[in-house]
Amino acid sequence: MKTIKYPARSEWAELLKRPVFETVSLQQKVAGILQEIAQNGDSAVKKFTEQFDKVKLDDLLVSDSEFAEANDLVDEELKKAIQIAKQNIQKFHEAQWEKTVEVETMEGVKCWRKSVPIEKVGLYIPGGTAPLFSTLLMLGVPAQIAGCQEIVLCTPPQKDGKVNPVILFTANLLGIKSLYKIGGVQAVGAMAFGTETVPKVYKIFGPGNQYVTAAKQYVSQLNTAIDMPAGPSEVAVMADEACNPAFVASDLLSQAEHGEDSQVVLVTYTESILDPIQQEVEKQLAKLPRREFAKKALENSQMILVKDETEMLDMINEYAPEHLIIATKNYLEQGNRIRNAGSIFLGNYTPESAGDYASGTNHTLPTNGHARTYSGVSLDSFIKKITFQEITKVGIKNIGNVIERMAEAELLEAHKNAVTLRLESLEK
Repeated sequence: MKTIKYPARSEWAELLKRPVFETVSLQQKVAGILQEIAQNGDSAVKKFTEQFDKVKLDDLLVSDSEFAEANDLVDEELKKAIQIAKQNIQKFHEAQWEKTVEVETMEGVKCWRKSVPIEKVGLYIPGGTAPLFSTLLMLGVPAQIAGCQEIVLCTPPQKDGKVNPVILFTANLLGIKSLYKIGGVQAVGAMAFGTETVPKVYKIFGPGNQYVTAAKQYVSQLNTAIDMPAGPSEVAVMADEACNPAFVASDLLSQAEHGEDSQVVLVTYTESILDPIQQEVEKQLAKLPRREFAKKALENSQMILVKDETEMLDMINEYAPEHLIIATKNYLEQGNRIRNAGSIFLGNYTPESAGDYASGTNHTLPTNGHARTYSGVSLDSFIKKITFQEITKVGIKNIGNVIERMAEAELLEAHKNAVTLRLESLEK
């Protein structure tokens, strides 16, 4: 990791840039794949699966026998861990239900809002360099709580043409049977357009690499909603003399190991912690099975020394990280001053990996600075809100003249007339 000391504010924007990839050719390539899937359905999906995943498939849908086989392949301790994580995620997301509240805005005019589940949702679960069964919990649990009628799941096949058994176990635990062996851009296309085998959905969820992100953004311009423009994972850590350098290093590396396009950032005003953290990063990195991925990510990462607490908070708010760990003596107070972050982890004993797996919060979060305007996935992500209003005879008398005057001022005579006729009917 590079170390930058006391950068001027004018340098922050350049300093905090995420890894940049050539996007024009990427977008063109993604668009071509999606267009072919829209035209040719399953045959195009199988073609691109063979091309990109090096797997030739006869059937895209996971069979009942594959689900049964997977159940026997998963370690019992892991099964218990997944079930506990599911319970915590379920408890946190069930608490997000909003009660329907009726509001009488004036006498005889009643308004309310009702939560309605999105009928058909698609979940994309990455499975390339790491089978992210935890993401299936994060998306499948709130989809179930919301009451989505159809949940379609796509995840890449392994080299043997099967889906990772832990993903199958987790899907079965959630009662999801519409599981397809499709990864990457072709998965997004299959769910967005529908094929002979894969149902079309109304909204697509799930993280992925730059190709998946580009594909989701492409279909969002057509007729399929997406959860957010999420890309490569990232973490920022705020630390001072109260931090544990080994803990901080482990948190930085836990994100760096996601892939070479990930980014980790440390911001502090305490110079004395820089060397101990750097030493711990090097020490722990040497022991990681995925150290080559982490090394590449660390090339895009930095430790930044700023003047004081105010600059530290301002820099983090400008960066708007997906994950933010606050390992300082005043972490609660500082956490309340953060305006831009996907999810915040407070204190020395709250690792980011807790949120990734089992504490209960959702780990599908906005990246690449989108935390300035987007929230992470929640129960609301799987729900739409429909407003209702009911106006009585007393109500239309009370509000009618207001509507008439406003419609008249906008030169919309038919709008006015819809009220006038009702008012006149009450005078007879």
